[in-house]
Amino acid sequence: MTESLPFAHLVVAPVLLPLASAAIMLWLGERRRTARAAISLLSAVLGLALAVYLLVQVDRSGDAAAFGVYLPGNWPVPFGIVLVADRLSALMLVLSALIGLASLLFSLARWDRAGVQFHPLLQLQLMGLNGAFLTADLFNLFVFFEVLLAASYGLLLHGGGGARVRAGLHYIAINLFASLLFLIGVALLYGVTGTLNMADIAQKLAHVPASDRGLLHAGAAILAVAFLAKAAVWPLNFWLPPAYAAASTPVAALFAILTKVGVYAVLRLWTLSFPASAGDSALFGNDVLVWGGVITLAMGAIGMMASQHLGRLAAFSVIASSGTVIAAIGFDHQGLTAGGLFYLASSTLAAAALFLLVELMERARQSEVDAPSPVPVERHLPSFAEAEPPQDVNLDDDEVALIGRAIPAAVAFLGLAFMLCTLVVAGLPPLSGFVGKVAMLSALLAMPADHPSPVLGGGALFVMLIVSGLLAALALTRVGIRHFWSPSDRQPPRVRIFESLPIALLLGSCIGMVIAGEPALRYLGATAAALHEPDRYIAAVLGARPVPSPPKVAEKGTP
Repeated sequence: MTESLPFAHLVVAPVLLPLASAAIMLWLGERRRTARAAISLLSAVLGLALAVYLLVQVDRSGDAAAFGVYLPGNWPVPFGIVLVADRLSALMLVLSALIGLASLLFSLARWDRAGVQFHPLLQLQLMGLNGAFLTADLFNLFVFFEVLLAASYGLLLHGGGGARVRAGLHYIAINLFASLLFLIGVALLYGVTGTLNMADIAQKLAHVPASDRGLLHAGAAILAVAFLAKAAVWPLNFWLPPAYAAASTPVAALFAILTKVGVYAVLRLWTLSFPASAGDSALFGNDVLVWGGVITLAMGAIGMMASQHLGRLAAFSVIASSGTVIAAIGFDHQGLTAGGLFYLASSTLAAAALFLLVELMERARQSEVDAPSPVPVERHLPSFAEAEPPQDVNLDDDEVALIGRAIPAAVAFLGLAFMLCTLVVAGLPPLSGFVGKVAMLSALLAMPADHPSPVLGGGALFVMLIVSGLLAALALTRVGIRHFWSPSDRQPPRVRIFESLPIALLLGSCIGMVIAGEPALRYLGATAAALHEPDRYIAAVLGARPVPSPPKVAEKGTP
């Protein structure tokens, strides 16, 4: 451990809390479902509170010391495990905790009873996510990647069904292949640098001889392919739409954060190891990041337009979000990175809410098919079938007056929630998606002419940010018309409190990002500044010292 900051001892808590919760639930057995659900809910709430506390403490620590470094084994750096809480990792902890809590709440309505180990798997998923965001060495990044992936395999199959099994096989195959590339890339980097600590790797890259530079770049490229596959960057994203569309509703919402683990890994390692000051390796691979992100954004937008199923449309919105952030990272521009992080947070929350809405909106459509014939509206409202209707009265398709007709609360909630999701995903005002896109567009316009960005890359991203928003708005509006521009005899769906509360939580967070737009942009600006000044992270990690062992007390009678 280390005493770099007062809250440093809490850095390990986001990993230990879900791990302990999963162990207790497995010990309780399968029959105590209520107790397991209560433990899982308590753990998720405490995890969110802990993540928010870490974010606040890191922000209050000031720019010069905005790091909480913890050495779990009390071994000196770089030989032992290191966990680091900085602004970026704290932001990702809050995102995963919010989405995990929302998914858990939604599952309590019925989905947690579709399988016996839903709650332990969800907690292990959160443990893997939190560990991946906090770890400061490549080996433990791989370990936490495998923990969250192993849990995701079980969660994807939760509820059974042939579609989930087929999608699960493809999902497992691509992730196992990416994990193999991960190991190969780590082995090559270790062979060149002799270390797995990310800060130590970044420090030693400048001293790599020219004869080993090609091997270094090969290892970094293989590692990047593994991360980009997990981030669903084109052409490595073919597995995502069928897998996410086939998953159960709360699992699909939780999976909205999984692709951002790959995005986080790229952002962390690339800014650490290949900044503009890295000499011969400066900005290695930035062309691939920029153009790969732009193409991924384009494919995500086209996929949204081509999707007729709301679940696949939400999955393609996740792909578009990943492409946007990956492209923004590749420019190595502080303002663009800050805007990309703002958009990452808002689009991830909106995508999770959209996945939760899928089941409820499909349930509303199903109610039209299964519902008995309702009492004719004409008994309660005047009919104009036998006379020419007045010109100032709104009528439906059956020429029945619409004025005065009450909208059921469930339909009103679903319609409002879907409209808010549409605004955020498409980047339309006045919600947080618009703020993130405007921040990125402003940074692109303000980028100096001599900036070492790919030729035409800035213009391509500028155009795609606007065009993708238009395509997303058209695709989501088309779906909204199909679901909510309904005939008058459709019965309102039944929406439980545990199904509406998590959607309100996620969308409320997007609204909160707009209300607190100035402090949020300030926080993310400081986050981007720290990322583009990697010496501060390197100094914080390598400067951590183990706590000295207490002096031995001499036994009585011993000289």
